[in-house]
This record gives sequence, structure tokens and C-alpha cells, in this order.
Amino acid sequence: MRNVLFFFFLISFSAIAQKQIHTSAKDSTILKADRIFGVDTFGTLYYTTEDNTFYQKTKDTTITYTNFQLSEITTANAFNPLKINIFYQDFNTVIILDNRLAEIFKVDFNTVQPYKNVSFVSTGFDNTLWIFNQDLQQLELYDYKTNKIRLKAVPVQADVLDLKSDYNYCYLLTEKYLYIYNYFGSLVNKLENIGYESMAFSKAHLVLKKGQQLYILPKKETEIQPIAHPNLLINQFLVTNETLYIYDDEILRQYQLKLE
Repeated sequence: MRNVLFFFFLISFSAIAQKQIHTSAKDSTILKADRIFGVDTFGTLYYTTEDNTFYQKTKDTTITYTNFQLSEITTANAFNPLKINIFYQDFNTVIILDNRLAEIFKVDFNTVQPYKNVSFVSTGFDNTLWIFNQDLQQLELYDYKTNKIRLKAVPVQADVLDLKSDYNYCYLLTEKYLYIYNYFGSLVNKLENIGYESMAFSKAHLVLKKGQQLYILPKKETEIQPIAHPNLLINQFLVTNETLYIYDDEILRQYQLKLE
């Protein structure tokens, strides 16, 4: 009987091990940044420094944007480089920038009617932003050109930890669940949060962090899998297509995700 149990244990262990996503080191870059918000497929870096200057850095040029009136940048999203959104939570305001970091639109939620207390912002399609209305505990798709809510999701009953999106999907991480919505605002999946703290997302995959371990939810799949990566201090992490980035305040390391 003991041998039979041991046999099934080996099978189970093997099955779990096979689900682990492996990585291989690609490159590394020395970078001093306060926060890194994105790396596109061409290697363009979007980050801030301690003085709240926002940088768009390519191999050849570096462009900066600073707004002294709004102070600290909470989040920035460069998924659409022609409409980069920068969120200043302390001032309840979003600034939309073009690809030269020139201001093209300002959304002051303090002056929007009805008033919105926004805690998270991410990119939507067209002229929209996914926003989390803190007072209503509700995810909304907001059209900043017409000042209209295109759709609302059902309110959630837990604290929100993170929000990520692209044109097709929106991921809302709460203390209890990971909610996945399509661009119609329909809930397409709901996964239990077993300790995940934050997320990174690209067109292909969602990466989640729990402690110093990273996990991945591959595109069009429903099972979250651990990523085998070096034992590093993970201050920040990003993903672009199948490239994983890990930043430790001095070096931005790149790893190739080996997805079958």
C-alpha cells in the first residue's frame, strides 16, 4: 500500500513540475529609476525618477515630461504610445500624452459630474479609460472625450490591489479574486486570489506576483502557472509578449519565457 501511495505521489509531483514555466536569461540594462511602467516591443522604456519626471527612453533619444502642479505619478500606461495615460491619484487626475510626451487631454475627476473618486486607471479602446470608482466599488469604462460611462461592471466586495488592460481585456485583482472582463464589460473568468499582490500585462500574457515568486496566466488559458526564475529581489516586474523583465533598483534583467 505504501508503494502504491508513493507511486501516485510521484505522478502528482511530475504533473505539477511539468506545468512550471521556465525562463532563460536574455540581457540586462543598468538603469536608475524610481518606477518602471513599461517596455515596448522595440525596447522603449517608460519610467519615472525620484523627482517625478516621466521618461520615454529609446536607444537614440530620451524625452521627458514633468507636471509640477500634480506632483507624484501613481501609475502610467503606455500600451497605446499615441495616448499614454498618467494617473495622479492624489489629485484625482489623468493626463493623456502623445508619443512626444505632449499633453493632448486632461481629465480632472474632481470637476466631472457626477464626481468620481478614482483609485485605479488603465487603457481602454478608442478614447476610453478603465477606471475603478472607489466610492461605488465599481469598474467603469469611461469615455474621456464625451465624459460618459460606456459600461459598468458589477461592484466588487473586496479591496482592489491592481488593474491592467489592453483593447480587448481588463484584469481586476482584488484581495479575494482575479476578475477578467472583455471589452464589453462582461465577466469572462473569475479566479481565486491565493496571495497574489500585483500584476503585469502585455498583449499576450498576465504575470502575477506573490512574495518573491512570479506566476503566469498565458493567453487564452485559465490555469495560473509558476514561473521558474532566479532567486532575485523583485522590486518591479513587467512582461512584453514573451519577455519577462525583473528590476531590482539597479539592473533591469530580461528573461525569455519558454511557453509550449
